[in-house]
Amino acid sequence: MTPDEKMWRDRFVMMNLVRIGGTAVVLLGLAIWYGDLLVEGGSMIVGLPLALVGLVVSFGAPKWLSAKWRTPPGQ
Repeated sequence: MTPDEKMWRDRFVMMNLVRIGGTAVVLLGLAIWYGDLLVEGGSMIVGLPLALVGLVVSFGAPKWLSAKWRTPPGQ
């Protein structure tokens, strides 16, 4: 595998790990919000912001990473 192929493979893996991680945070936030993980009956105060952060990461971070990788070094 050439260094260029390795770089693109690593970037592909990183993008997918960020998406999966964001989705896991959303699911954890929903479980806290609606489940009995922290308190009986759920905790909207903790679960909702956590779920929203997960959504932002899941949708925003891959776009940010692709923009960061698109910019030539030194600019």
